[in-house]
Amino acid sequence: MSMMSIRAATPRDREAIRLVEEHAFGQQAEAGLVDALVTDGDAVVELVAEEDGQVVGHILFSRLFVQNGGKSFAAVALAPLAVEPSFHGSGIGGALIREAHIRLRDAGETLAVVLGDPAYYGRFGYSHARAEKFESEYQGEALQALAWGDAPEAGRLVYASAFTALAA
Repeated sequence: MSMMSIRAATPRDREAIRLVEEHAFGQQAEAGLVDALVTDGDAVVELVAEEDGQVVGHILFSRLFVQNGGKSFAAVALAPLAVEPSFHGSGIGGALIREAHIRLRDAGETLAVVLGDPAYYGRFGYSHARAEKFESEYQGEALQALAWGDAPEAGRLVYASAFTALAA
């Protein structure tokens, strides 16, 4: 019987998170993105999933702004979500998303944006229809949004500076 638990990430988890990211994506870019987001103070919710005391999953939502006219609206971006390949299909990714959504709503967040597989993220309420009016260098079917309340439907998405470094 497995005992998977989800909790907030701590500084002690940094090395384990780096390994999960590298294993899940097969490269170091996402792990570097996580480090930069955390170092820059842009992480809003960061959780890990543990199985028998070992970190096997990780999710990070960072601060994102929607700029519309002269206004700037705070939102969050889901990136990255990583699960150790040997645990794929076990529901850990979904459990991380659901728990993060509860914490985000409790904190008063009203809009989350993700760039990913619509078939997967659609199961958690994300849709391209909700994101299609946003201006973004990532605009396309993979850009999806989920709103829990009053949130802009249009405007320019401004990601944390770590994403600019990733794209470079």
